[in-house]
Amino acid sequence: MSTPLLTPEFLLTTLVIAATPGTGVIFTLGAGLTRGVRASLVAAFGCAIGILPHVLAAVTGLAALLNASAVAFQSIKYLGVAYLLFMAWQTWRDRGGLTLTDASDERSPSSLRVVGRAVLVNLLNPKLTIFFFAFLPQFVHTDEPHAMTRMLALSAVFMLVTFLVFAVYGVLAAVLRTRIVSRPRVVVWMRRTFAGAFVALGARLALTER
Repeated sequence: MSTPLLTPEFLLTTLVIAATPGTGVIFTLGAGLTRGVRASLVAAFGCAIGILPHVLAAVTGLAALLNASAVAFQSIKYLGVAYLLFMAWQTWRDRGGLTLTDASDERSPSSLRVVGRAVLVNLLNPKLTIFFFAFLPQFVHTDEPHAMTRMLALSAVFMLVTFLVFAVYGVLAAVLRTRIVSRPRVVVWMRRTFAGAFVALGARLALTER
């Protein structure tokens, strides 16, 4: 009897991982607060797409290279740290960073730009590749006739769950944005909180080991 593709253990683990606040959640919340529902969904989609390179790396064995090569791992890690610090600096200095804007506003970044930023948030994190390298094999037997197909299918489910969870975060933020962002003092503290969160996430990434 073949093992079912989706098991309760896989779905529960995936849900917990996706719901745990990290860079993707912070980015999606920021998009929802600043630009509304559509932007939050675009950000969630971008974060989910940003997982794809890590999936392909794990499936093709590149994660083993990252795990074995200190130089490769450290290089990608510190690129990720630098990008998170850049986002923190940009959030802190931009006075309009958490003001209400619409998709039609000329000052509002395009959907493509939001997706690009979201992809970079997840792309520049070597721990995510190594996570997939350790995570997926737990639910795929290497002697299965279609092990590669199964890994790709499970990865697609993981990306879908991530998108849905992030979308919920973003939509909730968008629903509350008028109440929150219309207050100047709240805007200041929200901006500081997001900037601090990116710094903290960058520091955590910098301190991680293979």
